[in-house]
Amino acid sequence: MKKSMFNRFIITAVLAGMAISLHAQTTMSLQDILTTVENKNPGLKMYEAEARAYTEAAKGAYSWMPPEAGAGLFMTPYDTKEIKANPMMHSEGMGFFMVSAQQMFPNRKKQNAEAAWMRSMSNVETEKRKVALNELLYTAKKSYYEWVILLKKQEVLNEGSHLLDFMIKSAEIRYKNGLGKISAYYKAKAALANIDNMKLMVESEVRQKRIMLNSLMYRKADTDFAIDTVYDLKEFAASVMDSAYLASRRSDIQALQRNMEVNNLQRTAELAKLKPEFGIKYDHMIGLAAQPAQFSIMGMVKFPLAKWSSKMNKAKAESLVWQNESLKSQQQMILNEATGMAGSARAELETKKKQMRLYETQIIPSLRKNFQTMQLGYEQNTEELFELFDAWEALNMTQIEYLDQLKTALLLQVELERILEIK
Repeated sequence: MKKSMFNRFIITAVLAGMAISLHAQTTMSLQDILTTVENKNPGLKMYEAEARAYTEAAKGAYSWMPPEAGAGLFMTPYDTKEIKANPMMHSEGMGFFMVSAQQMFPNRKKQNAEAAWMRSMSNVETEKRKVALNELLYTAKKSYYEWVILLKKQEVLNEGSHLLDFMIKSAEIRYKNGLGKISAYYKAKAALANIDNMKLMVESEVRQKRIMLNSLMYRKADTDFAIDTVYDLKEFAASVMDSAYLASRRSDIQALQRNMEVNNLQRTAELAKLKPEFGIKYDHMIGLAAQPAQFSIMGMVKFPLAKWSSKMNKAKAESLVWQNESLKSQQQMILNEATGMAGSARAELETKKKQMRLYETQIIPSLRKNFQTMQLGYEQNTEELFELFDAWEALNMTQIEYLDQLKTALLLQVELERILEIK
């Protein structure tokens, strides 16, 4: 019985260990990473909170001015003898105790204008969030594809290590048996050490990319995970470089457009402040002697349209017109820059694709066949080690060059997606 329980305990522990190991090596696709960045990054939540803050603040636009109240003596003589009634003198006395209250009524058009202005500011924050998200996704894609290339370089380096190890061991055996020269032996040893050095550098860069992506996903920097090395080189039609298309997609241009709308609504709110406001004032007076109770009620009106009180509002409204002119120029500048950058990146990407097709279909296959031929000849003692080493070196360098070209192409694609705001 005890032995059976012990066996179950061992099996459970092993399964738990395997589960932990699998969890620690979770593989994430690019889309998984981008979705996590969008949902978890605290920088984006900041804009959401700002937008909500403006929406809540807009509710206060419909508040009224607080009522005013007062109490005190009214038309009361300094000589207190005159306050009292005097029947002999046919005097009812003088002085009152007065209670006063007044309330100003807000102008509804002014309130509507201020509420619309404040609500519109939340739209600006929403567009700013899209701008920030686009930059975060760009950084995540860039780190992801750089990691993909590093993993592919590791494969090339591992293959190189295996082939160099074969050359070194084979050369040692042949030299001992007097069947080969030692001339290329040390070159192969040095190349193997150099590959080991490159492996260390690649491993360090992989750790850096993992830390960067964890940071963007708002996770612990040392969280271990792997990535899916599948990638796709996309086609970008010439129509996406059109300025009208770019203007409709770019969040920074839309944010400027929302800013102009905010300025227009703020201008409307400033001009609405020049409209009159009405109020009412009520006074109730209680006689201190025989005087009867009295009251007064008055309507009040503010005239902000007067020259001496309207200068600030008119100046603010005029300044907003010129602010919009500045924002329009800024839109044109961004659009012109984005159109040029997109066209240049697309042209360079197309060139890189053609170069890569040459590497894939002609250059690398030819060098690989050359190396295989040399390897076969070396195994049959018809070729020397230095010739085999030269063939491997040419193949290895070309494979690394191809991966560098692929990295450039993928980063150009990421840059295009950033400019066009494609997730």
